Amino acid sequence: MTTKVKLEMEPKSGEVDPSRSALLIIDMQRDFLEPKGFGESLGNDVTKLQRAIEPCQRALKAARDKKMLVIHTREGHRPDMTDVHPYKLNKRGACPPVIGQPGPNGRILIRGEPGHDIIPQLYPAASEPIIDKPGKGSFYATDLEAILQAQSIETIFVCGVTTEVCVHTTIREGNDRGYHCIALSDACASYFDEFHTVALKMISAQGGIFGSVSSVDQFVKSLNS
Repeated sequence: MTTKVKLEMEPKSGEVDPSRSALLIIDMQRDFLEPKGFGESLGNDVTKLQRAIEPCQRALKAARDKKMLVIHTREGHRPDMTDVHPYKLNKRGACPPVIGQPGPNGRILIRGEPGHDIIPQLYPAASEPIIDKPGKGSFYATDLEAILQAQSIETIFVCGVTTEVCVHTTIREGNDRGYHCIALSDACASYFDEFHTVALKMISAQGGIFGSVSSVDQFVKSLNS
């Protein structure tokens, strides 16, 4: 027998089953969030992404306390770069630094390099799967869907960076696959404040066209109810 809990969310509050839910933490990587990393080298203010760290920590603790499935993702490519599409490489090449080139934290967006790894504040437990993805979406060219199906997951709580790119793409992918995707608004962040705000509005618009939006406080409250 499953026990559902009430959750306040937009556009409509309702019930979720924690035993059939997962917390998905997207791309909280050193190169995106720390000074002198890939994100800052593109001219971005990494402190804007750092706003999501503490809310993600609270969501992660609550999920771990309730033994909810927790999954982490990292965007990056094989060391031999055979999985980098020419368009992605060329587009990045027009805006240095370039994928695969040396940076302060190792080769940029390459798996196994220090900058590719997850920040210490949110480092995965040994039991928590890590999805290494070559693109923006967490379902593309990964085994995420196989894991979710094997664990009978119906609802995905999504947080991480950036709101309008990897978070949004993942929620769209999940929605098309029949998952109820719920963005935890304060545990997501963008280098651009306006993009963050509009991306969240897009998720819950038109009756929840891509999913729902809630907060870490509501997430924790529902799990503890």
